[in-house]
Amino acid sequence: AENADPAEYSDQAFEIDLSTLSPHLNGPFTPDLVTPASELKEMAAKNDWPVDIEWALIGSCTNSSYEDISRAASIVADAAKKGVKSKAHLGINPGSEQVRYTIERDGFIETFEKSGATIFTNACGPCIGQWAREGADKQEKNSIVHSFNRNFAKRADGNPNTHAFVASPEMVAAIAISGKLTFDPVRDTLTNDKGEQVKLAEPTGWELPPKGFAVEDAGYQAPAADGSKVNVVVKPDSQRLQLLEPFPAWNGKNISGAVLLIKAKGKCTTDHISMAGTWLRYRGHLDNISNNTLIGATNAFNGEADKVKNVLTGEYGPVPATQRAYKAAGVPSIVVGDQNYGEGSSREHAAMQPRHLGVAAVLVKSFARIHETNLKKQGMLALTFSNEADYDKIQEDDRIDFTDLTSFTPGKPLTLVFKHKDGSSDTILANHSYNEQQIGWFKAGSALNIIRAEQKN
Repeated sequence: AENADPAEYSDQAFEIDLSTLSPHLNGPFTPDLVTPASELKEMAAKNDWPVDIEWALIGSCTNSSYEDISRAASIVADAAKKGVKSKAHLGINPGSEQVRYTIERDGFIETFEKSGATIFTNACGPCIGQWAREGADKQEKNSIVHSFNRNFAKRADGNPNTHAFVASPEMVAAIAISGKLTFDPVRDTLTNDKGEQVKLAEPTGWELPPKGFAVEDAGYQAPAADGSKVNVVVKPDSQRLQLLEPFPAWNGKNISGAVLLIKAKGKCTTDHISMAGTWLRYRGHLDNISNNTLIGATNAFNGEADKVKNVLTGEYGPVPATQRAYKAAGVPSIVVGDQNYGEGSSREHAAMQPRHLGVAAVLVKSFARIHETNLKKQGMLALTFSNEADYDKIQEDDRIDFTDLTSFTPGKPLTLVFKHKDGSSDTILANHSYNEQQIGWFKAGSALNIIRAEQKN
């Protein structure tokens, strides 16, 4: 109804006065730490955040639409008109070739380039470390600002000391011009080339291009009409491409004698599980990219990354090498994690790699939703502690038995027995959210295995 009360149709109703909203930035190191631009000077001083901005980045898959680019361009054009030059490097990643072609036609790329901005290719780019940032290898403490939706440590350039802040495209453009993290375009002024104090105008833009979208080559190549005659050939010694082999189906038995690969402590995002950056050269080669599996996760037992105990030898070593040793010995393993395990990008490699290396289950306090689903699709057990306090009971040398996996059904927790080195044990209930179809994925070895079988029939 036209004058319906939202409270009648909702569990809870919120009323937001849009006139009170102000620019905000999120970060550093996590997208859920938010600070109003008006409070950044105080927060930066309190937390010792570097305030000089070296790079300001707009684009990638998020916040790179025609509207985003046009609004950012209006800020850059206004600054140029008022005699203000950009103090930080500005980089633009158009969201697609269609967007790139259209914004070039409409003059926005020229606006950016006149200001000294760098136009990157239509790709993920700096969002996942796919750029050659000069000086990043020095690992100096610095700040960048971008409109990408992820800002975890080391994600943008491999430097753990890069403080990355997330903002809207127009805020990124404004901060690039000022060169300061603490710049608030609503209140602050800038000094132009005449020594005058000027304020940036509010951004303007178009939701859709007035002349419509245009593109000459969208980069799409249609598949063959008859795929049965296509033979995919990959060089056996290729380091970047590898044909995928089906994951093995469940053997129908309870898992017994499993070992703990790692008990991850604190934030463990998909970047910690499967790092991007230079590793992405191997994204078409599952075995090679698996050499970065969980190398960013913090081991709860020693506080270090990529250093876990091989319970077969008693020696400490890298996570991937340790897991390969377990797989070679035919020993199943599990990963234990903390809250919101697998948050971040919907990176399927973060589920495929542990599966490829032989990890049988991931048991955590809570999952990021997409990663939980990805684990299910790869035929793994994605489990959560029925009692989160049981996380503290997990010990480094534990052997783990699943006692009722043979009766795996929706809504019924699984029972795991953790046998400790001193002879004692703890029985832990693990919840799951599998439905009948997803249990079928587990039994078949993966969702793809079921699809393949259905196509053959």
